[in-house]
This record gives sequence, C-alpha cells and structure tokens, in this order.
Amino acid sequence: MPAPLGLLQFTEGVDGATLIANAQKLERLGYDTLWIPEVFGREPVATCAYLLAKTEKLRVGSGILNIYARDAHAAAQTGQTLAEISGGRFSLGLGVSHPVLVEPRGHTFEPPAKKMRSYLKALKAAHCDGPKPAQRPPVIIAAHGPKLVELAAQEADGLFMYLQPPEQIAYARQVLGPDKDIHAVVRTVLCPDGAKARAIARAALGFYIQLPAYHRAWASAGFAAGDYANGGSDRLLDVIAPWGDAAKLRATLDAFVAAGASHVSLYPIHPDDDYSPDRAGGLLWDWKTLEALAPG
Repeated sequence: MPAPLGLLQFTEGVDGATLIANAQKLERLGYDTLWIPEVFGREPVATCAYLLAKTEKLRVGSGILNIYARDAHAAAQTGQTLAEISGGRFSLGLGVSHPVLVEPRGHTFEPPAKKMRSYLKALKAAHCDGPKPAQRPPVIIAAHGPKLVELAAQEADGLFMYLQPPEQIAYARQVLGPDKDIHAVVRTVLCPDGAKARAIARAALGFYIQLPAYHRAWASAGFAAGDYANGGSDRLLDVIAPWGDAAKLRATLDAFVAAGASHVSLYPIHPDDDYSPDRAGGLLWDWKTLEALAPG
C-alpha cells in the first residue's frame, strides 16, 4: 500500500476564503495531511483550528511549532484541544528551529536535544482539564541529527524530516524501529529540464543551504563544504530538490518510502514564486504539481 501523501505549505499567499477552498481541494484530491509552518505571518495554531473546522477528513498538523515560542503546557493544551474538537485529525509537530529564527525573538538557543528533551518531559507532565477521556495527538518532532532522532525514538510518536536524503530516512528508521512514524518532507520541481529545475531550486533553497544544522545532517550522506557553495552543487540539489516529470517524481517519492518513510509530504517549488532575499518564498500553491501527483 502506498504511503499517505501530504503537503507542507505556507498559507500567507492567499486570503482566508481561498485558504479554505485550497484545503478542501486537497481533501478531494486525496491528500492525507496539510502541515502548517511557523515562521512568519499567520499564527499557526489558530490556522490549524480554522482549517480543521472547514474540512472533514483532512488531517492538519503544525509543521512545526517553534518550542521557543510557547511553553510546553500551552503546547499540551493546543494538542489536546485540537485533537478533541477535530475527532483526532490534528498532529502536534514540534521543533527547536534555528538560532537565526530563535534569537531575534529574545531567546538564547540551547543544545537542541537537551532543550527538546526537557520540553517533551514538561509536555507529558502537563495537566489539561477538559473532556474525558482526553484526546492526545501524535507528537512529531523535527529532527535530523542523531541525538534528536534518538530522542524521538524514546519520547515521541515520530519524526518530521525536511530536506533529507533517503539515506537519512533509512538511518532514522533503524533508530526508531518499525512502529513509529517518519514524515519525510520532499521539495520537488515539476520540470524535465535539469538545468532549469536546479536554477529554480537554488533560488528557493538558498536560506537552508547555508544553515550549519543541515550541513551536519547532509554530511552523513557524503556531502561536504563544496556542496554548499554558490547555492548548492548539482549533486546536492538533485537529492534534496528532486526534479523531473510526474512519473520520475513518483519514483523518487517511492524511494523515500522504500527507505522507511511512513508518510511523504510534498513541498513543491513553484517556478513563479518570489525567492528574493527579502521574501520567504514558498507562498504560491503549485496546483500543477499537486494535481499531477495526487493520490486520489
């Protein structure tokens, strides 16, 4: 059976009415989960609640909530509330983010595994009054490095892995064992022209390719300093932003499942989006890709 297919998507590129329509269209196309990021713009918890109220079968997840932005008790309340009112359709995705996104908010970035371990401990200890029995959502943590992957195996329900090659998925599956979830988020470029596709990917991924946390994770797949220069080597981009026609991209997604992903979520790179340095990019919904790869 194919793995469930989801989507990671910034929502700020559309108004509220269009956002509802887009979520409902994803549902009709057979997508399993819509993950809502937390970087800028709309508040993610409110957005998740809004979309859960406007859909019937689609799962909605926080992908991911920055644990520096809210304490563990607030996150426990969020998870229990949204899981209960949606009939179990919410997933609580949590992550430590990056210093460049945490420190401007006035926080001191701590060693990631230590910070996440203490947060998960507090999350489990939180007492949230509400309907009984309480509905607990799956807790999925963003992790690439070995300490966080091991922590997920011990204390969470699964992993959220972004921009990681199949080798990293296979490693995580070995650590987690057969029963926990691995959500692999895959950037894709629906374009059969390799040179054009890589140029689009370089524009979209410039922010991530300079982050040390990703360098450490990619090193285990054989990438080195030279692969991170000038927007990323062709070899790196072909792995973290696979390109091709629909048939080639489906085969690529199958490779992530074969490596151990229980769920795959697309994050298409729209060729017409604005990825200039003062823009986040990733705001346009790439319906050409979403319809071509739809599971339904």
